[in-house]
Order: sequence, then structure tokens, then C-alpha cells
Amino acid sequence: MTSLTIFSSPKPFTNPHIAMIQRNAIQSWLNMGSEVEVILVGEESGMDEIAKEYRVKLVKDVSRNIRGTPLVSSIFELAREASQSPLMVYVNTDIILFPEFVEVATKIHRLVKEFLVIGRRWDLDIEQKLDFSEGWERRLKAEVVHRGWLHPPAGSDYFIFPKSTIIEMPNFAIGRAGWDNWMIYNARKQGWDVIDATKTLIVIHQNHDYSHLPGGRPHYDLDESNQNMALAGGLTHMYNVLDSNKEFFDGKIRSPGFSLIRTLRKLELWLTPEDGQ
Repeated sequence: MTSLTIFSSPKPFTNPHIAMIQRNAIQSWLNMGSEVEVILVGEESGMDEIAKEYRVKLVKDVSRNIRGTPLVSSIFELAREASQSPLMVYVNTDIILFPEFVEVATKIHRLVKEFLVIGRRWDLDIEQKLDFSEGWERRLKAEVVHRGWLHPPAGSDYFIFPKSTIIEMPNFAIGRAGWDNWMIYNARKQGWDVIDATKTLIVIHQNHDYSHLPGGRPHYDLDESNQNMALAGGLTHMYNVLDSNKEFFDGKIRSPGFSLIRTLRKLELWLTPEDGQ
């Protein structure tokens, strides 16, 4: 049995740049070791071929909304049913992970029963297939330090949680804003430890445009994002990494301590009116 299942719902592999960065991401997961199981969820163009090429599990029959967009709840449910691991990781298919990700996830699992691990990503322009020969981790980390930048705390591109933790969620549309924020809000509401691993894990987002979305508009500028936010309960439920109540650093889970940016975030939440007020 594997110790960790990574699951993702890729975009169609029709756009050459999107196809390239998704291949890079999947290969990085497969280079994390034999303890990792990879599951792709969906029926987008090119997924059958990719699953066969990389010998990863493919799960289809995802439920969709009236616009044909896959539902996050269905993706999570199908992945859990297909998983052989005690730990689950949802990650966007443009995200590169490194082998130490497994060690961090399994250590946190030994320390805490119910949790959600999140973290900020590093943004990097990648315009070619990555070379995964020996030393690829060192080369890529040096590259992101040289010309990458740490993304603001508003976006979340991965979630680590125990398979035994049942996450019941509204029918959010995947690839649109709001549902990832709700994940953090829901975990806090349930009383789980929401653990920020930014100081320990380097996670790379490969930059891309939005040509794959309706009208080429950013995901946060779509009607489905507004619908996601409404399903989540409005702006007061749009939590981000600053709303974590723990952090993982130096092999330990600890309180994040005081920082001005976290204090300002608490003030922002306090001043945000509930929907309808």
C-alpha cells in the first residue's frame, strides 16, 4: 500500500503550453518515490493517453454542473474511493512538487489526527519540458530562487488531509475561484489544525495564461467563481493561508505567532460584513 495519494483534475491537453506544464507536474509527482500513488480524475481531451503513457490511474464519470464544468465534490469522492493510501493530496495540475513533500506529509500525519495542510506557492515561468535526470530538484530550486517569486497568501494550490477525514462540500465548480478558500474555512470551522507549510515546502506553480477558460478570462472573473463564492457562504468564508492556526517548521507543528500581516488579516475579517448585511 502506498502512503500518499496525489490526485488532480487536469485541463485538456490540447493547448501546447498547458499540455507541457501538466506533463512536467505529473512527472515531478512520479519522481517523489514508490510511496506515492497518482490518480487523474476526469475525461478531458488527452487524459487517456497521458494516463497510459505515465502508467497512472485514471478515474472518469465525474459529475458536472449545467455548464459542463466538473464538480470538486465529485473529484474528491472518486479519488478517495480509488485511493490505496491513508493520506490524500489534492494538487492543481500545474504544480511541481519535490520528494521531501512525502516526508513532511507523513510526519504531520504522525503528529496530528485531523488536519489540513496548505501553503503558498512559488510562481515561475517555465517554457520547456523539464529534465528529470539526477539532480533535477537542486537545479529547479536554484532556478526558482533566481527568477521566481512567492505568491501572495490568497491562493491555495494543494491540500494534504487524511483519507479518513470526510470533507462534505457544496457543488463547487473546479478551476474557478472560491472553493479553495472554503476548504480552509471549513477545516477551521470543524476544529481541525490548518497547518501552513510555506516555510518548509517549496511548491512551484508554472505560470500560464487563461486561454483554456471561457473568453480567455481569469478564473476569478467568471460567473462560476461568483457562484462558488455564494455556495461557500460569501466573503467572510473566503479564508486564505493567513487564516491557518498552525505552521510546520523545523519538523514541528507550532502556533504561527504574531505577525503584522496576520493581525491585519484578522482585522479584515472582522470588518467584512456577512452577506445580506
